[in-house]
Order: sequence, then C-alpha cells, then structure tokens
Amino acid sequence: MTPHTTPPSPSADLSRLFRPVVRAAGQAITEYQMIEDGDRVMVCLSGGKDSYTLLDVLLHLQKRAPVRFDLVAVNLDQGQPGFPKHVLPDYLGALGVEHSILERDTHSVVQAKTRPGQTTCALCSRLRRGHLYAHARRLGATKIALGHHREDLLETLFMNMFFGARLKAMAPRLTSDDGSNVVIRPLAYVAEADIVRYANARAFPIIPCTLCGAQPNLQREVVGRMLADWEREHPGRLNNILRSLGRVTPSHLLDRDLFDFAGTGAGGDTAFDREDFAEREFLVELEGLPVLD
Repeated sequence: MTPHTTPPSPSADLSRLFRPVVRAAGQAITEYQMIEDGDRVMVCLSGGKDSYTLLDVLLHLQKRAPVRFDLVAVNLDQGQPGFPKHVLPDYLGALGVEHSILERDTHSVVQAKTRPGQTTCALCSRLRRGHLYAHARRLGATKIALGHHREDLLETLFMNMFFGARLKAMAPRLTSDDGSNVVIRPLAYVAEADIVRYANARAFPIIPCTLCGAQPNLQREVVGRMLADWEREHPGRLNNILRSLGRVTPSHLLDRDLFDFAGTGAGGDTAFDREDFAEREFLVELEGLPVLD
C-alpha cells in the first residue's frame, strides 16, 4: 500500500475532520502542560489509526504552537509473524520525520509465558513499556507521547472499577516510577469517533495488531461496547464522565486516606448543589415540592 505523504491535506473535508481532533488535543496539552519549550518528544507509532492521528496532531502543533519542540517517531517491532516491516519506514521517510525502528521479539516471550485462554495484553504492555522507556533515554527524549484517546481512558476507568475495585483511569501526564521518563497522552480528550473519521479520510496505511491473536471477548472489548451503547443512547454522556474525572469531591467518596471523615468534615454537602445537577430543580417542581436554596 502506498502511504499518503501530505501532512494533513488542506482540503475542506480533511480540515473539517481534523479540527475537532486538534482542538481537543490542544486543550489537553495546554491544561496538563504536556509539551514545554525545548522538549524532544518521542511519538510511539504502532501503525494504528490512533498513533497516526497523534503524529499528525503533533506535526501540526509543531508548526503553530508558541513553544518549540522536536519530534522523533519510534515503532517497536515486536516480532509477530507477518509484520510488514516496510510500511512505517516508508511512510515516515516520505514525510521527512526523524524515526527509528526498535526490533525486540516480545511476541515469543508473550506466547511462551501466557497460558492457554489467558489474555496477553498485560504482559505485552509491560514488555513494550520497558523497551520504549529505555529507548527514550537513549534518544534523549524528554517526553513519550502515546495515542490513547477518550474511550481508552474511560474503558480503563470502568475496567478498574469492575474488576479491580479501584477508582483509577489513565493519567494524561505521568512520570515513571524511577523519574526518568514522562509519558503524555495528547489525545486524552479526543473522541474515538472523531479519530476514526479523520483516519478514514487520511487513508493511513494501517497495520492491524495481530499480537493478541484477535481475542474478541476481552473484557476491555465488552466495556468498550457498553460505552458505545451509552453514547449512542445518550449523546454527551462520555464527555460528562470524562469531565467528572477532573471534578472530584473527596468528601463524597469512601477513601479514608483521601479524606478525614472523622475530622472536621470540611467541604460541606456540595455533591447535590443545583449547579451540578441542573435538572434537579425541574424534577422537584414536577413532584410539586418546593425547591430548597
């Protein structure tokens, strides 16, 4: 497949599709100070729609942002059979983007260590992260950019709630345990549907992920379908859930380490203020009851 090498086309259609993606990414980058002046950003390129879109966003911002930063694209070739090794070097070379291909046979390790019927994602992710962290240090990269989008964050939130009994999503900006790497997720606010529309219009040379053997019943896939159903039935719900991750009221959760319930209880009963639930006034009036100020 011959890659498209224009980054991205100035055509009206592509510009229209790119606009919500780059706007949401720019907002996330600004709010979490993901990219700073003088940064060398290592963009992890898998060959999927998300990472291609991430690269386009960062190339766009590199020309227009008020800060100066360098980009280097990196693909981790994990040794899976049939991986088309030429696609990404050809694509990145045509774009003129500095890049490197890191060859590490994690596929054999995952296959050897994973029992039949067990999911491969956790081990694969851990191995991939270790190799990318080490390579970022060799390149002198100050930031590692990953292509996780809004739905990825929300799927992780519900996966942790349903199966780990933990209220935890993905951080938009995260420093590694040893302090030597900073991971950023510029697409954290971007809806997957917007990425799909843009990627289809750009006709990226997509490389399917075959590492997991196409496991269709992964719990993450189940949660993803749940979120898609919610958004289809109640448009805007996913953005509300995402916004809630940045509007936390510790006094109205159950974490005794996060809030001193036995102390003064500072913060008050703020969880049910009218400004948080605009429909409360309507519902109370519907029941014929007075609205309390």
